[in-house]
Amino acid sequence: MRWDHLGETPPAPADTALFGMDAVTTRTFDTPEFRGITFHEVRARTILNRVPGASRMPFEWTVNPYRGCTHACVYCFARKTHSYLDLDTGLGFDSQIVVKVNAPELLTRQLASHRWQGAHIAMGTNVDCYQRAEGRYRLMPGILTALRDRANPFSILTKGTLILRDLELLTQAAEVTEVGVSVSVGFTDEELWRTIEPGTPSPHRRLDVVRVLGEHGIGCGVLMAPVVPFLGDSPEQLRATVRAIAEAGAVSVTPLVLHLRPGAREWFMSWLARHHPQLVGRYERMYAGGAYAPTWYQRRITRQVHELAAEFGIGPARRESARRAPRPSPAPPAGDPDQLTLL
Repeated sequence: MRWDHLGETPPAPADTALFGMDAVTTRTFDTPEFRGITFHEVRARTILNRVPGASRMPFEWTVNPYRGCTHACVYCFARKTHSYLDLDTGLGFDSQIVVKVNAPELLTRQLASHRWQGAHIAMGTNVDCYQRAEGRYRLMPGILTALRDRANPFSILTKGTLILRDLELLTQAAEVTEVGVSVSVGFTDEELWRTIEPGTPSPHRRLDVVRVLGEHGIGCGVLMAPVVPFLGDSPEQLRATVRAIAEAGAVSVTPLVLHLRPGAREWFMSWLARHHPQLVGRYERMYAGGAYAPTWYQRRITRQVHELAAEFGIGPARRESARRAPRPSPAPPAGDPDQLTLL
């Protein structure tokens, strides 16, 4: 296993290691919720990650206290990052979780540096900071406390209901700085959820998060991600999902069509062959041009969702509030439509 170059992208050989092998402790816990999962506890040397300059993202900095994710979403674009550690991007991504145990103290120190200018920080942009492991390691309360105490603006994207544990901290932070929360709900189809997002709370439980946050004065947007071609994109499914999002009180809804990057693509196609073999050929044709669905399909889905959102009294995320809706990965290359990518 390669630990000396843990980062968001594969570093050049001369790059400074974020931590060495002597900083890694491997643990397993014999409890039902963590059975079969291995945690690699590390002491990172930095926790603030700069977004590449070529990115179109509306933020420059991210914090990711975990790598790998027990949500086990078969389409997750972040699977590729596990290969940088010589870890498996399939089951390994779901069960080999890197935990940056010193993330809160490290962030506290970095925010206090005279070099830090108080830029917006996005969380949940690589893997979910409120995945199951957070229930044990409790890194987010310290991270939120550091951000609150420095009145540093931030946003969170999550599929996890555990965020409600930190409601008081979120409310306190919102009193002194800009706080944005987005919840990812691509569909409300229970059968699809159980097979494609097996480690996540149900879509309806995630929408309960939207409702509770709104009741406490924290407006919450929904990233309708992913819209899954041929499995979650029928007019009836889109209508049911947008209706549920509206009823939960979401302040905005932004559809994101499934995209399949290397690392995720192989794992997703393997899942598709097991569960929906009749769709393999259609997917191969739809994604023959690369990671993104064709422009005409993305535009059709976006138009349908926005029309439904208008019907139910909500709309797309506004440009001026983009910092409140963290987006998980770089946009498609120039020439593609403005299609956000998904968690």
